[in-house]
Amino acid sequence: MQQLLQQAQKMQQDLAAAQQELAETTVDGSSGGGLVKATVNGSGELQGLVIDPKAVDPEDTETLADLVLAAVRDAVGGAEELQQQKLGPLAQGLGGGGGMPGLPF
Repeated sequence: MQQLLQQAQKMQQDLAAAQQELAETTVDGSSGGGLVKATVNGSGELQGLVIDPKAVDPEDTETLADLVLAAVRDAVGGAEELQQQKLGPLAQGLGGGGGMPGLPF
């Protein structure tokens, strides 16, 4: 029983370390051939957005909005992949993570 508790504590520490690493890691996404670039952290929080002036047309803000959404989605997709890489093995050790609070899968 003591060994099981030690394993659980280690997995909890590993999970906390992986989550901290994710929060400190950034992932970039882009759209429109690089006209719009978004940066998110490994947790999927938007950290930065760069819009090339060529993408700004006052007559067509709808296209710009679509480019921003696409860039953010691209970056968030990269963050989700990073989460799977970092947290996936830990969740497997916890029995797959299915439905566990705080785990994105």
